[in-house]
Amino acid sequence: MKRLILMRHAKTEAWTEGIDDFGRALTEQGHVDARRIAEEIVAQGWSPARILVSTARRARETCSEVAKVVEGERVRPMESLYLSGVRGIADAVRQNDSASTLMVIGHNPGLHDFALNILRDGGSSDFTSSERLLEKFPTSCAALFEADEDAAFLPVHFRLADVLRARDYREAGTA
Repeated sequence: MKRLILMRHAKTEAWTEGIDDFGRALTEQGHVDARRIAEEIVAQGWSPARILVSTARRARETCSEVAKVVEGERVRPMESLYLSGVRGIADAVRQNDSASTLMVIGHNPGLHDFALNILRDGGSSDFTSSERLLEKFPTSCAALFEADEDAAFLPVHFRLADVLRARDYREAGTA
């Protein structure tokens, strides 16, 4: 694996009584944001060969929007990614590290913590992206990591290349 994309699910409906967390759906803005981030990922030449996605509704709907833009991907729903911690996400990545570009769509805080661990171990090729990742990992955020060699997943081999946030594209008037 040479590239790893970590993406948090898009904006969801607020939790209210009668709606369980697992079943929360994307808002209209969430659908737009997920698609826009996928378009930017593809524009940068980062098309995932495989997508691992939490089985929660909001993650699956985010993946559906991504799949409308990305061609040729294989989607693998993983129940273990629902609210998974760093160790669970790392295990999922290691089990799927044969993909040249792997994308994981999941949840905070685990996804953000995992991204920060990779940043700590491997560093960054872009200072601004590092600051953005350290700040927070909002909905529809994607962290793009790249390795110098195509080998089994080890965080120390990966460098943060970019952080994409949906709000940046909304503010620019492109979403």
